[in-house]
Amino acid sequence: MKRIFLIAAILCSSLMVLQSCSPKGGAGQTVVKRGDVTGNWVLNDITYEGIPQSSVKTLFGESSASCFVGSTWRLTNSGNGSYSLPGGAACAAKTQTIYWSASVPDQTFQFKKLYEGDKAKNVTEGYRLVLSSSTKESLVIKSPVEYGNSTAYIVLNFTAAAK
Repeated sequence: MKRIFLIAAILCSSLMVLQSCSPKGGAGQTVVKRGDVTGNWVLNDITYEGIPQSSVKTLFGESSASCFVGSTWRLTNSGNGSYSLPGGAACAAKTQTIYWSASVPDQTFQFKKLYEGDKAKNVTEGYRLVLSSSTKESLVIKSPVEYGNSTAYIVLNFTAAAK
């Protein structure tokens, strides 16, 4: 009799552990995976949630956010990548090497800027953004910013680059 209770207790414990480790995706919630982000993307549009556009002076420590519109982002499966700003009237053309990763449990996209001679493991500063949605044709990433007493977002809307 004691063996039956012991076996039942082990089975119940195992089921509880397996249940607690299962994914927490709710109905209607899109889970973005690393493979959904890998590829070449063009930043077509930047919008703002909870913050006036005029309050955003720079984006990712570079020039104004408008200089990023039309930029191309190359994100390889190895984590290496780059973004290229197209340049224009008030914007300088520039290519920046990055090391990126995506965290499925946190639904975040993070990247570090790499300069000549840098190794990604030695760079301690970077950017953490929210992976909002992704399809084969579009990608939406939100950059959280503190505005007043709440969190606002700079929303980056990408489309897949032509192959």
